Amino acid sequence: MMDCKQALTEAKGDFEQAVVVLRKKGVSVAAKKATRVTSEGAVASYIHAGGKIGVLVEVNCETDYVARTEDFKELVHDIAMHIAASDPKFIRKEDVTLEAYEREKDIYRAQAATTGKSPQVVEKIVEGKMAKFYEEVCLYEQPFIKDQAISISQLVAQKVGKLQENISVRRFSRFKVGDPGWTVAQTKITDETPAQ
Repeated sequence: MMDCKQALTEAKGDFEQAVVVLRKKGVSVAAKKATRVTSEGAVASYIHAGGKIGVLVEVNCETDYVARTEDFKELVHDIAMHIAASDPKFIRKEDVTLEAYEREKDIYRAQAATTGKSPQVVEKIVEGKMAKFYEEVCLYEQPFIKDQAISISQLVAQKVGKLQENISVRRFSRFKVGDPGWTVAQTKITDETPAQ
């Protein structure tokens, strides 16, 4: 409640502006907590109506206390439902394989080259198409299915701001009846992402 009151004061009583202030605060809190270890969390499943699509997702947080909260459980469910609907192939931009990145960039460069534009303009076109590519295949870049105005990374940042703990999607699997394959994605393990 104090955050809401401070946001209203900062926005000089403008409710719409106070919401913007609160959203920005959630993103800044998320940035500060991003390096903290997430070794607790939950694994959840989501089966889409009709039983044709199923998702398993692991979302991590810092403590088991937060993992048991309704806010965290709601986030995990929303992410699983989003994965079922949007079929991402990777979690973050950093997780895109070099092969997939190069393949898409080559395709976009070849398409842009046929326009006859200068090399600088071609590169700008390729950059724009790569941003769209990331939005299509990276979970964190996708617009949230329940609120297209925010991305999944912004949704997670809002929960980080509310729950005051670092939260991250660790991995997921998506299955669809009749599909010859399935999607399995996980965050790359780096020095910043400790192994569980």
